[in-house]
Amino acid sequence: PGLGRGPTGPRRRRLLLLLNPFGGRGQALSWCQTHVLPMITEADISFNLIQTERANHARELVTGISLDEWDGIVTVSGDGLLYEVVNGLMDRPDWAAALRMPLGILPCGSGNALAAAINFHAGLAPALGLSLLQNCAVLLCRGTPSPLDLVSVTTASGTRVFSFLSVAWGLVADVDIESERLRRLGPARFALGTAARLLALHTYRGRLSYLPAVPRNASPPSPSSPPGGPVDDLLVPLGQPVPPSWVTLEGDFVLVLAIYQSHLGAELVAAPRARPDDGLIHLCYVRAGVSRGALLRALLAMTRGGGAGGTDAAAGPPLSRVPARAFRLEPLTPRGVLTVDGERVEYGPLQGQIHRGLARLLTPAAP
Repeated sequence: PGLGRGPTGPRRRRLLLLLNPFGGRGQALSWCQTHVLPMITEADISFNLIQTERANHARELVTGISLDEWDGIVTVSGDGLLYEVVNGLMDRPDWAAALRMPLGILPCGSGNALAAAINFHAGLAPALGLSLLQNCAVLLCRGTPSPLDLVSVTTASGTRVFSFLSVAWGLVADVDIESERLRRLGPARFALGTAARLLALHTYRGRLSYLPAVPRNASPPSPSSPPGGPVDDLLVPLGQPVPPSWVTLEGDFVLVLAIYQSHLGAELVAAPRARPDDGLIHLCYVRAGVSRGALLRALLAMTRGGGAGGTDAAAGPPLSRVPARAFRLEPLTPRGVLTVDGERVEYGPLQGQIHRGLARLLTPAAP
């Protein structure tokens, strides 16, 4: 399955592997050579392996590649390298055709949320480290492309990026960025960072607005092809009030998280009902006033795979969840951290909307 066809019949699949040798604990290259490449070779898949040399190297590479040469682009790293690839494809004038290129991820970073979600939706037991990598390699070799939602995120300066995982503000974003110095510890960096932040818990004043959505089975859209990506037809400019059909919450928050995958990390199930192509942004938030004990229990529940609270805003403290199709976040605290797919972006108002099935994921579709 998934094979291309040559003039005389099926030909070998050709994958472009992009590897970040500095990701996680620096084990990506050795793990890839020992555990991934033999499996890909045995599956009769040809490949070209390129090691990235600097930030945005992958983004630059995919901006200029010939799409006809490849049957898929696979990142061997954490979530950050796939974020570069997605936005590099969106930088192309032929972005709509470029997004037909199936994308894969082989987890060798410290943040492996998408890989954990893929593992989860394939019905496999939770896995970490080398076991998660091997599971994803098997799925990659067997898989045929399935739809992947992307969220278009626009910041105050007008910069627009495309996200496959999450937008975070407050506790989650703080831990992600502050634990960068602990990258060598792998996934343990997040546990240590969370413990430190719980001891010095911050709250942030802001305004969260969203367009509510009820989960539904709709067909993926046929993307239009204006320059710069699809039209955000659910959004008004950041300087204008949100439409009256939106819900607005204002106050002090411990965290706000807009997530569209089940997992926030390899061990954190933030939105257990989320699917890669459900057409939903799963908004999670915790208001100020929560005790450290209650917040810790909520986070521990995520590590057990069940999340906390429920599936809607009425689920009760400390974590509220609500499905949305678009959102706007307006920080009112003057300083803070905002992240998109774990990457820091400019601080200030931002908004986003879901584009269902805009990209393709080179793994089996969720059952």
